Amino acid sequence: MAGTDWSELGICRTADPDDLFVEGAAQNRAKALCDGCGVRTECLAYALDQRIEHGIWGGMTERERRALLRRRPTVTSWRRLLETARAEHQRTHAAKAVELKAS
Repeated sequence: MAGTDWSELGICRTADPDDLFVEGAAQNRAKALCDGCGVRTECLAYALDQRIEHGIWGGMTERERRALLRRRPTVTSWRRLLETARAEHQRTHAAKAVELKAS
């Protein structure tokens, strides 16, 4: 997730930026754009680490990000935390797949 190279890979790169900086019910449509995006985690980590206040980033609204930041005030690097969580999830998923295959 070095730098912002990930941003060129986002599903939203072809979207109208005005569609990502919306309010109210339109936020749900904007968040849906993030579903299935391969760099969703990188995008969210960037927004949290940079304390970006506006727009949909990584499938979260500004309100959701503020709430997350309040719940986890001791996190110094969201990028590191989310990368670690993703790696652990992938290891667990792979181990379960091997276990099911062996059954």
